[in-house]
Amino acid sequence: MTSVLPDQAEKIRNRAALIQVIGGYMAAQALRLAAELKIADLIHDGVDTSAALASATGSHEPSLHRLLRMLAAVGITTEPSPGRFGLSPVGEQLRTDSPDSLWAFTRFFTDPSLFTSWQQVGHTVRTGECAFDHVHGKNVYVHLSEQPDLSALFNYAMSQESRISAAQVAAGIDFTDVKSVVDVGGGDGTLLRAILFAHPHLNGVVFDSPSGVAEAPGVIEEAGLSDRCEVVAGDFFSSVPEGGDLYIIKSVFQDWDDEPAAKLLRTVRAHMPSGAKLLIVGSVLTDTAGTDEPVMFLTDANMLVTAGGRERTESEFRSLLASTGFTVEFVARNAAGPLSVISALPA
Repeated sequence: MTSVLPDQAEKIRNRAALIQVIGGYMAAQALRLAAELKIADLIHDGVDTSAALASATGSHEPSLHRLLRMLAAVGITTEPSPGRFGLSPVGEQLRTDSPDSLWAFTRFFTDPSLFTSWQQVGHTVRTGECAFDHVHGKNVYVHLSEQPDLSALFNYAMSQESRISAAQVAAGIDFTDVKSVVDVGGGDGTLLRAILFAHPHLNGVVFDSPSGVAEAPGVIEEAGLSDRCEVVAGDFFSSVPEGGDLYIIKSVFQDWDDEPAAKLLRTVRAHMPSGAKLLIVGSVLTDTAGTDEPVMFLTDANMLVTAGGRERTESEFRSLLASTGFTVEFVARNAAGPLSVISALPA
């Protein structure tokens, strides 16, 4: 048999790469089902054959076998022998009991409400209107407030996403001259919990919408921080708690386009005491897109389609902050795991 010519080999690789991207929705939906069935937990506990997994989950064994085989091909499971499955390091993150678990994150971001919005991405591109609003007739955050189970899953997902960056913010920021921290849009308190654990001299406030902070009292109480941390519900477009030395906003600005983002910043600016500082923790896009950091650009597109928000470049952040009364002190790229830190002072 003749060997494949070099130019043909490159064409074959390029074809395979495109087909894999085309099949991304298939892998995502298979991943959603695997998370729902808690396949990773079962495999970790020794239920590792397709027959045993089918019995444990009430599934059709030949079909489940083929799905697990596909997940092995994309790097989630492994198949060391025919019909017997393990977990790759990536797949380990689907375990609900793993310290690095992204089970809730997987469940939320493969939820049908988001998937159906992406089916209407063409509407967004043609009109600029958020596809989620178009499909569901309401903003995603209104939808979450009306769906307690999905809202709790979202909060849990954000907590899982925050663990690495929370630890790095707690370790990498100088809190020596800070007495009180206000975490604006702080969700269930994962970030502030890490900061207060690392710096016993601090007190803090977790501030978010009523649905956003629904799980925060339990998280703070379980951590033994109730005497140093207050949980406050409200609307950060109207007001934020006063009196903080440091205001932190993590992974919030991506949810909003420039007008609401500017409104949030003006609200924070109006309630900050003299001498207080603002830290923004989140993605900072590179000026041009490449294959080195695809997650940031995937997130940016997802915000466009499902929330009407956006990720921003450093220059876009600087412009937004300058227009709302702040001066950028520094930008530390990738200072919090995959996230960057922007320090700003009232102008």
